[in-house]
Amino acid sequence: MKPSELRGFFFFLPVISMWAKFSYRTTFWIASLAIVLVKIIFLFRPEIDLFTEEAQYWLWSRNLAWHYYSKPPLVAYLNLITTSVFGITEFAVRFNATAFGLGTAWIAYRFGTYLFNPKVGFWAAMILQAMPFWWLISTFHTTDSSVTFFWSLSIYMLYRGINEEQRKWWIIAGLSAALGLMAKVVMVLIFPLIFLFLLQAKTLKKHSKNLVIFTLVSFLGFIPVLVWNFENNFDTFKHIANLAGAGEGESKPFDFGAAMLQFLAYLGGQLAMFSIFLLPLVFASLSKLFKPLSQIKIYLLLPVAATFMAFGALSFLTEALVNWPIFTYMTFSVFISSWLVNQTGAWLKWRNWGIAVSLAFPLLLLLPDFTFIKSIPAVKKGEMAAFKRMSGYEPLANRIEFLKDSLSLKEEFIFSDTYHMASELSFYLEGNPQTFMVNMGSRKNQFDLWEGMEQFVGQENVGIFVSWNYDSPGDFARFDSLLYEESFPIAFRGEPFRVAKIQVWKNLSDFNPYQPETY
Repeated sequence: MKPSELRGFFFFLPVISMWAKFSYRTTFWIASLAIVLVKIIFLFRPEIDLFTEEAQYWLWSRNLAWHYYSKPPLVAYLNLITTSVFGITEFAVRFNATAFGLGTAWIAYRFGTYLFNPKVGFWAAMILQAMPFWWLISTFHTTDSSVTFFWSLSIYMLYRGINEEQRKWWIIAGLSAALGLMAKVVMVLIFPLIFLFLLQAKTLKKHSKNLVIFTLVSFLGFIPVLVWNFENNFDTFKHIANLAGAGEGESKPFDFGAAMLQFLAYLGGQLAMFSIFLLPLVFASLSKLFKPLSQIKIYLLLPVAATFMAFGALSFLTEALVNWPIFTYMTFSVFISSWLVNQTGAWLKWRNWGIAVSLAFPLLLLLPDFTFIKSIPAVKKGEMAAFKRMSGYEPLANRIEFLKDSLSLKEEFIFSDTYHMASELSFYLEGNPQTFMVNMGSRKNQFDLWEGMEQFVGQENVGIFVSWNYDSPGDFARFDSLLYEESFPIAFRGEPFRVAKIQVWKNLSDFNPYQPETY
C-alpha cells in the first residue's frame, strides 16, 4: 500500500508510518478493529443506556416464541445467546450489532476483492464503514444489524454461484437468506431482485434449477413467520400493511403537497445515510455508470436502486422510515470503490478526506468528551437530542429500587404507558422482572399479546407506574389508593434532561386499557 493513499485518511492514528508495510487485508483489520474499540468505549459512558428498541428486543429473549408481533424471532434468540454467555449487560446486547457490522464490512472487502482486487475490497469496506447507516446498524442491536449482514452475504454467495456455476454457493446463499428471513421479513425482496437480474442477463434458464433450490432453502426461514401468523390472526402482515399506508382507518384524500414533503424527507434521509461528505463520490461514480454498463455494475446497483425507488414511491403514500432500504447498501460501496480505483489526484484526496470526516462525526458522538468540543452548548444540545431514547433509564431504575426498599414494598409489579419504558425498566431493574404496559392510546404492540395486568385485578398488590408522558394511568388502570408519588428529574452530563413521573399504587381494582384498532 502506498503511503500517499493513506495520507489524509488515517491521519488521526499514531501508527500511520507503519501501515504502508501492511497488506490491504491487514490494514482492513487494523482499521475495523480500531472502530470496534470505539464502540466498546462507548459502552462505558454512564449517561448512555440501551436504545429503546434494543431493550424491547432483549425483553423478547425473555419470552421466547416462534415469532413476535412486528418482527421475526432471530433478534430475540441472538440476545438470548449473548446474554447467556456475557450476562444481562449492555455489552452482551450490543455485541451482536458490533459482530454483524464487522461481518458486513468483511463481506464488502471480500466481495470487492473477488470482483476486482484487494485494493477495491479495502476501500469498499472503508467507504461502507464511513456511512452513517453502517454506524447505526453496527452500534445498536436492532433487526437491521442481522438482516443487513445476511442480505450482504446472500448477495455475495449468489454472485459466486452465478459466476462459478457451482451449486454449493446457491445453497449457502439459501441458508443465509433463510436466516435473513428470520431477522426481518423485508429479506423476501431478494427473490424478485435475483430473478430480475438473471432475466435481464438472459441466463434465467441456465440457472433455473439452482434458483429453485436457493428459493426452497431460503423459505425454511419463512416457516416461523407463517406458523406464528396463522395462530395470531396474521397480525404481522396487518402491521406491515399499516406501515405501508394500507391501514384499516378511514381513507383520506390524496394530498400531493404532503406526499411531496414525505418524499423529500425520505430522499434527504437516504442521502444522509450515505454521508454528505461522500455524496460527491456517489454522484461522480453514478455519472460513469454507462461507461460501460457491465453485468457487474448491474448486479451491484440493482438491489440498491430497486429498494431505494420502491420505498421512495411508498413515501408518497406513508412515512417511509430512514432505515427501510439501508440493508441493501453494501454493494454500493463496492461500486464506488471500483470506480475510484481508476481515479487519480483530486478524487483520491476527496475519498481520503471524505472518509476521514465521515468517520470523525460518529467518533465525536460516541466517544466521551476528551476535548472541549462536546461541552459547547450547541454540540451538547445536539448530543442530548441524539441520545434521548437511550438516556435516563438506569438512574430511573435505581430510583425505583430505592423506593421499593424505603417503602418496604413486596411483590410489586412495574408498568408504564409505553413498551419503550417498560422494556428499559425490565432490563435495568434488579432481577430483570417482567414489566407491563397499560395501553393509553398507542397502536398495537407485543405487550398487547402477552399476559397483562388483568392478572392482578382484585389481588392485594402494589403497582408502580412510571412515565415520561402522563401523570397517572387514569381510568385505564384504577387502584384503591395512591401510596406515594414524585417527579424524578433526569440529568444528561450535568444538564437537566427530562422528568419522569413515579406513582406507587395499592390494589388494582379495574383494568381497562385502550383497545388499539391500528396495527
